[in-house]
Amino acid sequence: MGFLHRVAGVSLRDKVRSSVIREGLGVELLLLRVERSQLRWFGHLVRMPPGRLPREVFQACPAGKRPRGRPRTRWMDYISLLAWECLGIPQSELVDVAREKKVWGSLLELLPRDLTTDKREKMDGWIMEL
Repeated sequence: MGFLHRVAGVSLRDKVRSSVIREGLGVELLLLRVERSQLRWFGHLVRMPPGRLPREVFQACPAGKRPRGRPRTRWMDYISLLAWECLGIPQSELVDVAREKKVWGSLLELLPRDLTTDKREKMDGWIMEL
């Protein structure tokens, strides 16, 4: 029996979907919580003073060749895509918006606590591929 089922006092025999239990309990999905945390950390990185190690690592350009094949997704590319999908902020404006702490914080508060239908379908497809 899963954690949510125990907390809600529901048995697996009741055949209640986890999404229904999560909505009833007001629990946020782990995926959305991770995405929100990553966007929040990006805001911290952008506002850090020069010389701080995390910012230096973030801005570093490693030397050398990349391996053959499809390039791995860089963290900044992932954050840019996430900000565009969730907040509608284009990559060209992302750093400027994240530098404004109050604006960035208010935008993060607007992020959904539940998956939209499109994102749920993508996630279900991803799970089916595993």
